[in-house]
Amino acid sequence: MRMRIMLAPMEGVVDHAMRELLCELGGIDRCVTEFLRVTDRLLPPRVFRRICPELANGGKTASGVPVYLQLLGGKPTVVAENAARAAELGAPGIDLNFGCPAKGVNNSDGGSIILREPQRVHNIVAAARAALPKDKPLTVKIRLGYEDQDNFLDIVRGIDSAGATELTVHARTKRHGYRPPAYWEEIAQARAIVKLPIIANGEIWNPADALRCQKVTGCTDLMLGRGALCRPDLPRLVRAASRGETLAPLHWPEVLALVTRFYELNLMHYDEHYAANPVKQWLVYLRGYYHPAAILFEEIKRLHYPKDVWPVLNNAKKEHSSEPMTCNINTA
Repeated sequence: MRMRIMLAPMEGVVDHAMRELLCELGGIDRCVTEFLRVTDRLLPPRVFRRICPELANGGKTASGVPVYLQLLGGKPTVVAENAARAAELGAPGIDLNFGCPAKGVNNSDGGSIILREPQRVHNIVAAARAALPKDKPLTVKIRLGYEDQDNFLDIVRGIDSAGATELTVHARTKRHGYRPPAYWEEIAQARAIVKLPIIANGEIWNPADALRCQKVTGCTDLMLGRGALCRPDLPRLVRAASRGETLAPLHWPEVLALVTRFYELNLMHYDEHYAANPVKQWLVYLRGYYHPAAILFEEIKRLHYPKDVWPVLNNAKKEHSSEPMTCNINTA
């Protein structure tokens, strides 16, 4: 079966500008928005459109990748009402977040804390499923559990019986946070008890990790998060590896062109005083794989306005212009 690669919904990091940029590179089959928190009421359409501007493009990025709208909440009726509205507004699919480990989110009755109550997870998924058209995909993202994974298989069974279309499992508990390793073998146990399609997520940093994750979990499909931020070409490298091919990775000049493009996108969508902040945040991820990103971060970390940021980016491009390039990057 052909591997599908999903881009993870990372709160505060993978917004519409980042989705557009990474999808332009190729290799991504689906994106999921940052979570839209729903608490006690039906939200107005403008809120959905703000978190998912792709709704104006048929629910797809500029390069045609579908974007599912993610909801986070603990009340079945409220989640269901907002899921129905997202569908009405044109979201190609709805995703439910039971995986966020953030303390503030958990203390507000959202994310992974709900995994302590498998029946409640089932009720929320079932309510959302009942509120959506039968042909509208409803996907769910979870961790192995909250403090431990004792309820993991019960949670999976409940999500399956509630009628979810697919399930993504981040192979760690809330207590594990993001500390390695990811417990991929737990996902294999879930696959053994349900027919529900499962997508594996966690600790996939390179093509070898991806192939090993597939082997251990038995999952064809994968979700990439931090790995795709550290190495923006990781989705297409993984896809090539799944076909037994080797693709040349991006060199720093090409990544620097992407950083420049990202800044341009942020200037289009955000106030110029804040447009550099997502660039700085991305450089923190990139410096884990590209050493020049650490240097660039130090140069712009205290800068805010385009008149100050652009000279630094342009000088960096000149400085690295003689280094090898492996492919053409669209920076128009």
